[in-house]
Amino acid sequence: MSNDDQYGGAGYGEVGGTGQTRTRLPEAPADPYGPARRTSRAPRSLVTVVGVVVLLIAAIAFANQAPDTPDAKPADDTPSATSTSPTGTDPVTGKQGGLPSGFAQDQQGAQSAAANYAVALGSDGMFNPARRRSIVDAMADGSSRTRLQTAFDADYSAGLLAQIGLTKDGLAPTGSTFVNRTVPAGAKVKNFSGGSASVDVWCIGMFGLTGDKSTRPVTSSWFTISMALKWNGSDWKVVETSQKDGPTPVTGDVPVSTSDEIGSAVTEFGGFTYAR
Repeated sequence: MSNDDQYGGAGYGEVGGTGQTRTRLPEAPADPYGPARRTSRAPRSLVTVVGVVVLLIAAIAFANQAPDTPDAKPADDTPSATSTSPTGTDPVTGKQGGLPSGFAQDQQGAQSAAANYAVALGSDGMFNPARRRSIVDAMADGSSRTRLQTAFDADYSAGLLAQIGLTKDGLAPTGSTFVNRTVPAGAKVKNFSGGSASVDVWCIGMFGLTGDKSTRPVTSSWFTISMALKWNGSDWKVVETSQKDGPTPVTGDVPVSTSDEIGSAVTEFGGFTYAR
């Protein structure tokens, strides 16, 4: 027989040079008592996904157990979701000279009084002599009433009214609407004692004349009104007031409304009584 085995390998099949062919037996089976074969591990990605799901379920369960109250505060100094919500006592129900009155003798009452006085000082009524005197009488302290009346009369002179395009009574020409409205965005107390308070009111205002022929279209501006208030025994009254520009945010991309839309909005949307 040939020395080549069935796989073509010379000398592989010889045993003792007899020329006989050796039958190759299969290898012995593995030791059945040897160590058991280790099972394959689950892919790491699957383990990670399962872990994330378990953590999410635990977080949701914990959140549902937490008390859902507006007074709940986070552990750190981050403002809560309700930090910009109205706080304090309800608005007053009293009126004096058409203005809210009867504010509480505390910091919240001082802020509420200043916010409502800012609205009145930034209204179109200040351009009418009779209404202006009524507004100042209602908000001014007795010690400063005459001085404030004189100062405001000088500010809203006949020359200013004519320059704006108003009549001597502060009225808009026929076919136009005069817009002068102030909306408080917030208030803060700078100084406070039982009988006096210094308050800043951050506002946005609208001013101008509607109408196609108007040379003063309605524009918006941001400003801060500062007030020195005095407790007269029953309410907060104004001793001093001043105004400065800003803080002013960046103007958004909202399209500008038409003159008719602004005029309709001013006459249709009423104001509010503001409370801290």
